[in-house]
Amino acid sequence: MTKVLLSDIGATRARFAVLFSGVVGPVTSLDVSDYATAADAVAEFLRRGGGGEKFDGAVFGVAGPVDGPRCAMTNARWVVDAIELQQRFALGPVRIINDLAALALALPHLGRADLRSIGPEEGRPGEPLAIVAPGTGLGMACLLRGGYGARVLTSEGGHASLAAGSAREAALVTILHRRFGHVSAERVLSGSGLVNLYEAIAELEGARPERRTPAQVTRAAVEGSCARSREALDAFCGFLGAVAGNAALMFGARGGVYIGGGIVPRIVDHLAVTSFRARFEAKGRFHRYLAAIPTKVVMKPDPAFVGLAALGSAGHG
Repeated sequence: MTKVLLSDIGATRARFAVLFSGVVGPVTSLDVSDYATAADAVAEFLRRGGGGEKFDGAVFGVAGPVDGPRCAMTNARWVVDAIELQQRFALGPVRIINDLAALALALPHLGRADLRSIGPEEGRPGEPLAIVAPGTGLGMACLLRGGYGARVLTSEGGHASLAAGSAREAALVTILHRRFGHVSAERVLSGSGLVNLYEAIAELEGARPERRTPAQVTRAAVEGSCARSREALDAFCGFLGAVAGNAALMFGARGGVYIGGGIVPRIVDHLAVTSFRARFEAKGRFHRYLAAIPTKVVMKPDPAFVGLAALGSAGHG
């Protein structure tokens, strides 16, 4: 009977669950902003009765580049340190991986009910799978499969430079360049990115935008109550298709490109009727190459725990 602490830590929420004898228990979600450190959030989860006092191990998926036993998060102030957590709590061996690595490991275990396809249903068996996940930030990774087993190639591709696909997009990127200097894909493909697009569109029109949250921009776009919000969401979907297509080319992801994160599952019906798929395939001479690659939105709640559980089971089976 093994017991492993699992945690998926993003910039906005830290989620915890216990893997007990191969079964993942209920997921507890805590707001990152409510805790000074990751250790404080772990302590709160355990205080609430999260699995008792002793564990056989722990696996943390963290939103940021992992450097040995620690990860300094990109969009939050936490530094998640395996040695500190192991010493402070009775967790057994602690492993820290990138959060998109956990999500990538989950992909082969997801069924049709967990996914929404836009484009072809099936990719090439055994070929790489890419994951692109807009949320508070933009994560990206690739799952390599073969006779050697599964291996994840993590990436900071969300911070690669953003390319425009039209004169209108170029004008938006120019405005964002004046504001930020470097315009990464994350500057538009994230929650704050939706607001950046909305404000840039207003500036192009010579208007002063209302202060809006990402959720307000999305809601107004879907409801059709604000043309500027609708253009921002449509631009988001177009940029997402282009970036996902780039990921397919860079990783050779002929098994499929998956879209994760907290934003897209909420707008999947809208995504399907935008330029997303056309932009995914619009790669000049490689149009046919991209046209055969599936794009699938991950609809399963808390999917990273599937990958975390696979690691936890393998390490403590």
